[in-house]
Amino acid sequence: MGAVDLTPRPGATAPSYWGPPPEAPVETTTRLRPVRTRHPARAAGAVACLVLGLGLTGGAAAGAWLVGDSAAHSSADDRWTEARGIWHSVPVDTLFPRTLNGDGAGPGGADRTWTRVAVGPDGPCTGALDPLLIKTLQPVGCERLLRATYTDATSTSVTTVGMVFTDADRPGMAALRKRFTGESLDERTDLMPRTLDAPGTLAAGFGQRQRASWRVSVLTDVPVVVYAVSGFADGRTVDDPQPAAEAMADGQTSAPAQAGLGHEAKGIADRVERGLRKTADTAMREPR
Repeated sequence: MGAVDLTPRPGATAPSYWGPPPEAPVETTTRLRPVRTRHPARAAGAVACLVLGLGLTGGAAAGAWLVGDSAAHSSADDRWTEARGIWHSVPVDTLFPRTLNGDGAGPGGADRTWTRVAVGPDGPCTGALDPLLIKTLQPVGCERLLRATYTDATSTSVTTVGMVFTDADRPGMAALRKRFTGESLDERTDLMPRTLDAPGTLAAGFGQRQRASWRVSVLTDVPVVVYAVSGFADGRTVDDPQPAAEAMADGQTSAPAQAGLGHEAKGIADRVERGLRKTADTAMREPR
């Protein structure tokens, strides 16, 4: 095939692909305007806008925080209210389960299991607690007392656990707890809670002279005082009972300590406390 003549015909316009377009003979971009000196009024306006913006942002954040804080207080108040009436509105098997599991609750982190052997009728504190303990609890009042007794899996120990539902508000419970802690009232043997015996059960001989270890907890998130007192299931008397914290301390050689009765009192009380809080939380979420 012969060569192709690409020379344009005379008078013809060059095709668009025929080389780059010619450079613009003059600058066609717009010249930038000079920046004027900032006017004081404009500067003040800018600062005011900045301050206003920060104020609105901060106000929104503060509002969100206050709303969240208010919601937290409302939730806590709801739990307080629900817990106050639990003693007459919740089944006994919820407050005192037939079986309590104590994973790691025994000496050396051993597991424990406790079985309920008796439940006492709800009633006043009078007659169920020592007079001096009642007097100590008088500032918060005693709306109702609930009690149950458990035994361990080996049937060698028995423990009575109780819940004193009070008439107090938050400051009242906080003040009582502070007093118990500051004056070590939970370590005084003359303030040791009484037992709940149960004829025909392992707790038949669980009387006041059989008390070996105990714990008293003044709660501040619900208006309740929880206590537990433990002893030997064979009915033996104990001349030198020890508070749970002392009986659980390393190096203790007393009979309550060696038998792990401090762990029994603390373990059962802890689990009843947890169940109480869970029940109050569940109740306040239920539709009215």
